[in-house]
Amino acid sequence: MPTFLELQDDAALLSFEHQLHLSERVGEHSWRVDLAQPLFEFTGENPLTCDRVHLLGSAAPGPGSWLWAWANPFGYRPEVLGIALEAKEFGERHGIPELAQPEVPFDALPGSPSEPAQVASLMMEAAKVATGRWSGYQGPVGGGTRAGFLLEHPELALPPATSARTMRVLQQGVLELTLHDHRRAFGAYAVHRGLRVTEDGPLWISGPDFRIAVEFDEQNLMTKMSATLGAPG
Repeated sequence: MPTFLELQDDAALLSFEHQLHLSERVGEHSWRVDLAQPLFEFTGENPLTCDRVHLLGSAAPGPGSWLWAWANPFGYRPEVLGIALEAKEFGERHGIPELAQPEVPFDALPGSPSEPAQVASLMMEAAKVATGRWSGYQGPVGGGTRAGFLLEHPELALPPATSARTMRVLQQGVLELTLHDHRRAFGAYAVHRGLRVTEDGPLWISGPDFRIAVEFDEQNLMTKMSATLGAPG
């Protein structure tokens, strides 16, 4: 059974690629959400409207806690809460209290984060793995509180994997993300991305026309990576 910390590694790289794709799609933007519709709009140079909006919850600095949307007394529509409930069921099934408890104190999370944006990110990453929805957005909703959403729209789906894009995600991810176990994170990314993973000395990640060899040290930290173009043999 995965732990909450392991879910962070499982989510990190594919989530990162989805965020890159979202940023490239909408560019400079503002956003608004109407949960009564429901509707999530990106406005700006490349507008996009998502009518499949899932509120996960909110991280509030006052109580210093994350509150899952299904535990919020506001009474959101069932289609807005469905994915948060999926995450709850996953947490109950796998014994992950951070997903199953209605309210999670900041200091109960790995590293005891104090910033609402960081807390929202941790909770969203775990929910992405639990539900298989990967396009997320978080933003301020007043009083220092950050709300976390998962969004679905055909234009947010990733295009087929290429060597250049996969290498960028892996290289940039190692530099910019907090990965606790690189080997686990690389393997999870490949599986979730629909790529083939084999271990023959290095870890091999294979796409339709490329192979990437990744080597790790004894602490499972990446030490070397190289790509070969051409269909895998």
